[in-house]
Amino acid sequence: MMAGIRFEFATAGRIIFGGGALAEVGGIAAQLGRSALVLRSGSASRAAPLLAALADRLPFAEFVVRSEPTTGIVRDAVAQATAAGCDVIIGMGGGSVLDCGKAVAALLANGGDPLDYLEVIGRGQPLDKPSLPFVAIPTTSGTGAEVTRNAVLSSPEHRVKVSLRSPYLLPRVALVDPLLTCDMPPHLTASTGLDALTQLIEPFVSVRANPVTDAFCREGIARVVRSLRLAYREPANPSAREDMATASLLGGMALANSGLGTVHGFASVLGGMFEAPHGAVCAALLPHVMQANVKALQTREPQSPSLRRYHEVACLVVGDPGAAIEDGIGWVTGLCTELGILPLRAYGLTTADFRDVVEKTTVASSTKANPIALTTTELTHVLERAL
Repeated sequence: MMAGIRFEFATAGRIIFGGGALAEVGGIAAQLGRSALVLRSGSASRAAPLLAALADRLPFAEFVVRSEPTTGIVRDAVAQATAAGCDVIIGMGGGSVLDCGKAVAALLANGGDPLDYLEVIGRGQPLDKPSLPFVAIPTTSGTGAEVTRNAVLSSPEHRVKVSLRSPYLLPRVALVDPLLTCDMPPHLTASTGLDALTQLIEPFVSVRANPVTDAFCREGIARVVRSLRLAYREPANPSAREDMATASLLGGMALANSGLGTVHGFASVLGGMFEAPHGAVCAALLPHVMQANVKALQTREPQSPSLRRYHEVACLVVGDPGAAIEDGIGWVTGLCTELGILPLRAYGLTTADFRDVVEKTTVASSTKANPIALTTTELTHVLERAL
């Protein structure tokens, strides 16, 4: 008898989506705890509506996340939350703030140091206890961090980004208000939007793809196709922002349950080595990894389901059921050019770095879900084309 498919699906305990949803955060937080630590980006004006919504409901302390989260930043936030007696964590910002919040909520419940639990550079111990309640409020449309079960942290001393991973990292509440993304500048709309697209394509062709996440990926890709250019040109367009917030949410649920691929394998390495925005790095790599994967599949695994899925992606993005895979790759390449995506050399990458980057990418967690294992030569060629 054929074994059939097997998969699991997990996401945030509760998802609240809609324009103006931020107004509900006070009541939500008051149900979850007695005192909150609010993690936010450096913009006080952006955080003002959140703080106003909390003011009459429960006491809170603020912690500003001024960069991508490092192990040191997480330690500092844990110390502040402990000193203030906080029992609920709220994060409002991009992926950096949300990942920091997930890590803080987990460490407050489990104790210890980030290196006790981090993969690759740490001891990789599992989290034994559920995190403190965490409310995730994204202000960008790209990472999907409000519904993922990992927290990406940088370790400057190791020059790498690595993850805490556990179902316990899933936020208790994901509150997605598309109106919070309307003030994103065009370059950030572009890079986060292409990150969202990457996080819809990679799970769809992943070796761990499943029927539930397939549906999310198809719907999300369609929304990116019709709205990313519009959001880039008209930042305050509510329909475009709603589409992109939805696509990001769907991509987060997809990647959390079906994995990613070599684009994110590269991005985790490059993000630890260079001052390079995650979404921009993914965008610079996406068409070249797609091309490398397709060529490798055609050569070594021509019957792979992932090859047929790349063809479906092409049909979705081009809007033509007769589109060829190459048409889809060309569409993605053209979109990256139109949105002003910079090559990797803009962030300091040189050919002298290729060997180190390739070696680290080969063992990166995201790479394990790639539809085919790319050779060292193939990975090097991706960097050459993206440079």
